[in-house]
Amino acid sequence: MKAVGYQKSLAISEPNALIDIELPAPTPGDNDLLVKVTAIAVNPVDTKIRQRVSPEQGYKVLGWDAVGEVIDVGQSVSGFKPGDKVWYAGDITRPGCNAQQQLIDYRIAAKAPSTLQDIQAAAMPLTSITAWELLFDRLKLNSHSPHSKRCLLVVGAAGGVGSIMVQLAKQLTGATVIATASRPESQQWVKALGADHVIDHNQPLAAQLNDIDAVTDVALLTHSDQYFDAVVDLIAAQGQIGIIDDPTAPLDITKLKQKSVSLHWEFMYTRSMFQTEDMATQGQLLAKVAELIDNNQLRSTLGQNFGALNAANLIKAHAAVESGKTIGKIALTVPE
Repeated sequence: MKAVGYQKSLAISEPNALIDIELPAPTPGDNDLLVKVTAIAVNPVDTKIRQRVSPEQGYKVLGWDAVGEVIDVGQSVSGFKPGDKVWYAGDITRPGCNAQQQLIDYRIAAKAPSTLQDIQAAAMPLTSITAWELLFDRLKLNSHSPHSKRCLLVVGAAGGVGSIMVQLAKQLTGATVIATASRPESQQWVKALGADHVIDHNQPLAAQLNDIDAVTDVALLTHSDQYFDAVVDLIAAQGQIGIIDDPTAPLDITKLKQKSVSLHWEFMYTRSMFQTEDMATQGQLLAKVAELIDNNQLRSTLGQNFGALNAANLIKAHAAVESGKTIGKIALTVPE
């Protein structure tokens, strides 16, 4: 089968940062779906692994957002059959979806939404899981709180996770949603997704919140070390902060003590990496997101279609993600 991978960790400007390769077609294990991949999306995790992790041998195939058709199932699989269209974010410990075929544990997959094109759907699984787990498993935005009114500040709301988080928070909670975005086009994007207020994260945050509800919860989705002190200053006592990135400088958590602020770290691969007892939760929440999409409560967060999957187009996609200036998600189709 055709795939795109790499042999050495290189800067994306290097011509062999990603290369077209041929690999044997995989064979499903007991819990696996064998999927003919039809569309994939690119996430920051793809670029980070490419830069930091060299293949132990042979090639490493990246990619953890996919839509495709089930062509075979393992003997322990239930709920899926050949011909089903599925979507999933995969398992970071296994080969990725930048290939014509991929194996995926059935517990972390779900039937894809029927109302989206494959490339529109491919933009959403990883970010939907991340946003859902951060909102509801970590911050527990729908649960009892010391605050009578929840107010969520989403820092970096125009990116992939922010784009679905704003929608989920507006559709499934009663919280006021404040989104940050710095450019006119990204500000318009998050307004269209339903944010109640939009502020500029390139300007002091607190000064832009004077006439808005007290911030009880913060989703710090990018440059967490850069915004951490400002967020600690503005958040309400007994508030919560959730982060998803890798800070480039240490976070001084002693600053959280006086306000009794809690800090949560969300990593959507935890369940699959450690085969947790609730691993199937990810498949269930993807099924719920598909239902919300098909009920017209959520929209795709696809920002750009970079064409067919090949090394040249995937290099362009990685470069765009590394620029930090993308709106929504970048996705590609997978030729047969």
